Amino acid sequence: MVVQAQEGQLTDIARVLVATAVPAERDAVAHGVREHPGIDVIAVGVGPAAAAAGTATALTRAELTGRPYALVVSAGIGGGFTAAPGAVLVADAITAADLGAETPEGFVPVTDLGFGTVTHRPPASLVRDLAAATPCAVGTVLTVSTVTGTADRAALLAQSHPGAVAEAMEGFGVAEAAAAHHVPVAEIRAVSNAVGPRDRAAWRIGDALAALTDAFGKWAPVLESWKNT
Repeated sequence: MVVQAQEGQLTDIARVLVATAVPAERDAVAHGVREHPGIDVIAVGVGPAAAAAGTATALTRAELTGRPYALVVSAGIGGGFTAAPGAVLVADAITAADLGAETPEGFVPVTDLGFGTVTHRPPASLVRDLAAATPCAVGTVLTVSTVTGTADRAALLAQSHPGAVAEAMEGFGVAEAAAAHHVPVAEIRAVSNAVGPRDRAAWRIGDALAALTDAFGKWAPVLESWKNT
């Protein structure tokens, strides 16, 4: 399902695809960009595999209809390493934190094994423009297949990725699909909980979704007007 900001003909604005995991995130973003016809918002499913498949399908469909996207954004809520619930974050790197192999010496990323990639980098100019449009933290957003649920795991991730500001489950999958279609990618997250021991009572999903709506309301003009130069 594609949620469009509104019906209408596009002129010189970029077509932007925003991929979220679940409908609640999709609806939060769509509410924020409802006045911006160049932005389509879809829910692609939970986890990197579903995110990659859903995003690739949407990009292919757009290309076949002669209306390709100029930018893809992975968006939703996620866990924050230091930021409080309700904070918004922009990725300057999108990294798969658990793609690789366990060895007696510790975890080895797939790149160190001699193939693949573990990090996609959004365009620096877009990151700067988003950060200038509304207060936010900028840093690495980790993609994990298993959400962190212990203090030990959180500490290990923070040590292995000193620039990490958040973890989520879809960014790297969205980025892989975007790269395959030669489309730039960004990732935006609103913090719903702290990365660490799993405490559902402390989660602030409603606050995070509201922050996502507010942030995209401010960021929509930046996304539509940004040019990949």
